[in-house]
Amino acid sequence: MLNYALRPAFTPLTLLLMVLGFIFFWPLGLAMLAYMVFGSRVPEVRQHFDTMRSEWSRDWGCGPSRSRRGSWHGAGASRSGNAAFDDYREKELQRLEEERRRLDEELRDFESYMSDLRRARDAEEFDRFMKQRSDKRRGSGDKVDL
Repeated sequence: MLNYALRPAFTPLTLLLMVLGFIFFWPLGLAMLAYMVFGSRVPEVRQHFDTMRSEWSRDWGCGPSRSRRGSWHGAGASRSGNAAFDDYREKELQRLEEERRRLDEELRDFESYMSDLRRARDAEEFDRFMKQRSDKRRGSGDKVDL
């Protein structure tokens, strides 16, 4: 927890260390101020704190437990210690994953159907336009302009 309080931000601990640094040896205070202001821009420091945050989230069950691809399996899913419950949870998660896949497939089918409907409607409107245009030309071709 101390490491998280020392992250590159204006936390009470970093402010206290900066003030003490200025009191006892001013370059330490200046270094602490630079760390608080520019520390988040240093990739190694940011990576260290992101790793700590993700480990803390995983260990204590806080934060997102889903992986990036949308599955509930993986690093975020831990065993409870009760084998029967773990088996039940695994079956339910598989059932939900199958249901999600089925719904995604139905959504793709519906979007395809709507796309076909739009294409047919556009073709019908274009055909009507072409027919009206040809009728108008045919009608004006019969008249002789003197």
